[in-house]
Amino acid sequence: LLAAIVVGVSDVYYFKLVGPEKTVERWATSFGEFIGIGPNGNLWVDGCDVAELVERFGSPLFIMSENQLRYTYRLFRDAFREHYPNSEILFANKSNNGLAIRHIMNQEGAGGDCFGNTEMYLALLAGTDPKTLVLNGSNKEDEELEMAIANGLCINIDAMDELDRIDAVAKRLGKDVDIGIRLALDLDPLAERQGVAMHGPGTMKEQSDSTKWGMTREQTVEIVKRAQVMSNMNLVEIHFHLSRMSNIANDFAVMAGEMITWAAHIRDETGWVAPTIDIGGGWTFGKWYGTGPNSQMDDDSAPTADDYARECAKAIKDEAARLDFPLPKLRLEPGRALSGPAGVAVGTVGAVKTGDTKKWVNLDLSTNHISWAAILDWYYHALPVRNAGAEGTETVDLVGPLCNSDELGRHRKMPPLQRGDFVAFLDTGGYCESSAARYNAQRLPATVLVTGDTADVISDREEFRDAAGRFRVPPHLLAGSFAPQAGE
Repeated sequence: LLAAIVVGVSDVYYFKLVGPEKTVERWATSFGEFIGIGPNGNLWVDGCDVAELVERFGSPLFIMSENQLRYTYRLFRDAFREHYPNSEILFANKSNNGLAIRHIMNQEGAGGDCFGNTEMYLALLAGTDPKTLVLNGSNKEDEELEMAIANGLCINIDAMDELDRIDAVAKRLGKDVDIGIRLALDLDPLAERQGVAMHGPGTMKEQSDSTKWGMTREQTVEIVKRAQVMSNMNLVEIHFHLSRMSNIANDFAVMAGEMITWAAHIRDETGWVAPTIDIGGGWTFGKWYGTGPNSQMDDDSAPTADDYARECAKAIKDEAARLDFPLPKLRLEPGRALSGPAGVAVGTVGAVKTGDTKKWVNLDLSTNHISWAAILDWYYHALPVRNAGAEGTETVDLVGPLCNSDELGRHRKMPPLQRGDFVAFLDTGGYCESSAARYNAQRLPATVLVTGDTADVISDREEFRDAAGRFRVPPHLLAGSFAPQAGE
């Protein structure tokens, strides 16, 4: 028999054979440590049958595994601690900004990367230590700066007038401020490295150079010199975000090493020795069944957390030794790499249509809910929820109900599907719910959090009142529609 036991207060649930201490593989087919095909042949998330979850909570449905999220976070944390002990993980809140997800990250000790007022508010509402949060953004509003300064966040400067704006708010509030600077690295060694198409044409250097982010060397030096004479400014870090341009660990190592190159240049020009470098996010993950851009680019040959940690740590240490720069604290901001593997999105089959050359399987799930499938041609592995290991004998297009092509998965090998069947898309825990849209006034699904054999709603399913409640009708339009007309 299999039994779930808890090891420690904050440890993940493991299924173990009763008696022996050895953890055993419990999935007929494994899609993750806590996601796989269970003993009845259905797709399971931890201790819950996904078919039963959809019947209970409705369709379409987002499902998050608490234990998978914790497990994957610890892989990154432990990998970087092993190779670079003075390191800290800042969860990219934008990848999944649910309050329950933020609570889990708090319990795991993760900080957070925030964009905009609402992400910052949600992180603070969940009780995140403000000193572990950073506010990023290329066009921060005054109210963002005020919330960050009032609560003690680090603000990464990304515009030349931002320092003065921060100073004005800080003086009005009577606060000191932790600040960093987002850099526009040169990345010359990546001038011949091709980036993934989601960031536009060109090499990784060309893609990076074309973005709105970061300050040049000259601008960075100027900002540091000006901040040094402001008594209320604490310079605490430099920052860069390579983004999802590559799944080659050495590309990230090039970036990490260049952070030290710039830190040494800033030291030589200003005397300021950056105590922390933040090397951002963009970290990927691979799956044996494929995921990610360009149709299964990220398979089981993709780098692991340990690969990233080992190569980045070596690059930092080597460049610091070459330039006689003291090793700084290291921060990184993984998002999708942590949240992605913990999520499953499920839809219900409706109309199944056969044409002369194609077969379409319509779902109530849509590219509103899995937007990257359409916008970035992002591959999410799809499978039936019941009899999940059934052989794919038909090539079909999995589509949603929207009034566009709404392609969730083109040319997928699936077993025969009929109305009422459930279809799951794996690795949808990142950038799905947080970027979900409402095209055609489609209401957003519920999200449930699975922990062992329990499931709790963490995002309510939208109702008609939610869709209508945002809208207002001016009085003259109401009068024109409902007031009695002359002669009536």
